[in-house]
Amino acid sequence: MESLVTWFTSTLGAHISREAIVFIISLFPILELRGGILASSLLDVTMWKGILISAVGNILPIPFILFFIKKIFTAMKKTKLLRPLVEKMENKAMKKRDQIEKYEFWGLVLFVGIPLPGTGAWSGALIATLLKMPKTRALLSIFCGVITAGIIMLIASHGVLGVVKMI
Repeated sequence: MESLVTWFTSTLGAHISREAIVFIISLFPILELRGGILASSLLDVTMWKGILISAVGNILPIPFILFFIKKIFTAMKKTKLLRPLVEKMENKAMKKRDQIEKYEFWGLVLFVGIPLPGTGAWSGALIATLLKMPKTRALLSIFCGVITAGIIMLIASHGVLGVVKMI
């Protein structure tokens, strides 16, 4: 993460603010909110500002995924080169469907909210779309998951007592 932040800072730092770097990092799949919060810490962005920017950056792409990923995947599957990639992504996402199908709304909240590799808002949105979950319900569930991940990351990075002191 530190090398990524360093790259962004050295490449874009003269042109955009530290906060914009945090926002951009939080937009990316895999990095998402967790990466944004870590970047905000490394860039000395205040904790609350870093969490807010990271959460907004993480949630911003989700409606687009929920509404358009099926159409995008359908178009991509029509090409020989991209079909295996899309099928791999769909299969990987569907391997995680049991916990979400079993607990529905709360299953998706936990899937998005517990910061583990392969989980997060992007993966949650893909799974929700593939499971044909109602979009508004999925968006609310993912939003709650992002907030949960933010709280977990806050506690992990500052400790329980550190968070209580900051409140």
